[in-house]
Amino acid sequence: MSPFLLTRTLPEDATGADLRADVLHGLTRTPKDLPPKWFYDARGSELFEEITRLPEYYPTRAEREILIARAARIAEVTRARTLVELGSGSSEKTRHLIEALLPGLESYVPVDVSESALRGAAETLTAEHPRLQVHALIADFTRGLALPGTPGPRLVAFLGGTIGNLLPEQRTLFLRSVRSLLAPGDALLLGTDLVKDERTLVAAYDDAAGVTAAFNKNVLAVLARELGADADPDDFDHVAVWDREKEWIEMRLRARENLTVKIRELDLAVTFEAGEEMRTEVSAKFRQEGVRRELAAAGLELAHWWTDVEGRFALSLSTAV
Repeated sequence: MSPFLLTRTLPEDATGADLRADVLHGLTRTPKDLPPKWFYDARGSELFEEITRLPEYYPTRAEREILIARAARIAEVTRARTLVELGSGSSEKTRHLIEALLPGLESYVPVDVSESALRGAAETLTAEHPRLQVHALIADFTRGLALPGTPGPRLVAFLGGTIGNLLPEQRTLFLRSVRSLLAPGDALLLGTDLVKDERTLVAAYDDAAGVTAAFNKNVLAVLARELGADADPDDFDHVAVWDREKEWIEMRLRARENLTVKIRELDLAVTFEAGEEMRTEVSAKFRQEGVRRELAAAGLELAHWWTDVEGRFALSLSTAV
C-alpha cells in the first residue's frame, strides 16, 4: 500500500490538448505569444533548477531566506493542520514550512501537473515524516480546484513568485478561486518578487552563462517533440526586457531572419519576419500596496508582510474576510 495518496483531476490528454490550443491561438495572432508553462518538460525543469543556482537569479535564494527566518512565525500565526501547496514541484523549499508546522500539521496537499514531481516529493516527505498524511493532486490550479477533505485551519501556499506569470486579469480570477477554497481561519501564503532596479531584474532573466537563453529556447524543443515543429533554436535570439509601465519582465524569442516554422501536427505554417518577437513569459514585479489591493479585491486581508534582508522578495500572509 502506498504511504501517500495520489489523485488525478487533470484528464490524461489535457496537456496535449492544451498545448495544441495554446500554439494555435498564440502563433496565429499578432504579436505572437506562448504561455510559460510550456518551458517545463524534463529538460526545461533541469534548466530552471540550474537557473535558481545562478548568481544573477536572486528570487529563489531570497524566498528561502524569508522562509527560514519566518517559518516559525507563520506556524505560530496560522496553526495550520493542513498545508496546501499550489505548483509544488519538488516541494523542496516547503520543507522549511512543514518542519515548522509540525507536530500540529496533519496533512500536506501538493498540487502540480507533473505526476513524476509529485511522486518524488511525496515519497521523500513520507519517508522523513511518517505521520504526515500526503495527498497529492495532479491538477491545474489555474482551472479551479477542489481540495480533498482535510482538517482546518488550512494554509494555502503559492511560492516562487509564480503569480507574476499571470496577467492581471488572470491574477484576479486566480485569487478569487483561492479565496473560494478558504474558510474562516484559513490563510494564503504568497510569494511575490518586488520592483527593483532594471539592471538587476534584466540580469536575472538574461544571465551571462546563457542558461536562461537555453531555457527560453527549450519551448521550441517541446514544439518539435510534441507537435512536429521544425523550429531551429539557432534561428532565434533570447530577449529579456523590462516594461517600466506595466512593471514586468518579458522574455521573448526574436527571429534572426525571415523564416517559416511548419508545425506538422496542426497542419500550420507560421511565418516570422526578421526581428519579429514571440513573447514566451511575463514575470510581473510587485509593490506592497499593489499586493494589498489585489488581495482585498479577492476577499483577502493582508495580515503580514515579510521581505529578505535586501528587500528583493516578499512573502505575504493574508486571511479570508
